[in-house]
Amino acid sequence: MSVSKPDPSAFDLTDVKWQVSSHSGGGGNCVRIASKNGYILVGDSQNPDRLPHVYTLTEFRAFALGARDGEFDHLTALD
Repeated sequence: MSVSKPDPSAFDLTDVKWQVSSHSGGGGNCVRIASKNGYILVGDSQNPDRLPHVYTLTEFRAFALGARDGEFDHLTALD
């Protein structure tokens, strides 16, 4: 079943509180995340004017759990 999600341009992002990983080193080269209207927004901290990707809580949770379990370590040579 496909979930219809809002277009990123539908969000007012002026009050969004973005968060980046403490592992980013503060250099602005990290993925940033926020929540808005029950969705998870994923943006590029190097290009803050670009619209973020929009995910449902279920989608983001599946990703976060997979990352915690190391399922994506091979993509960054962490294994």
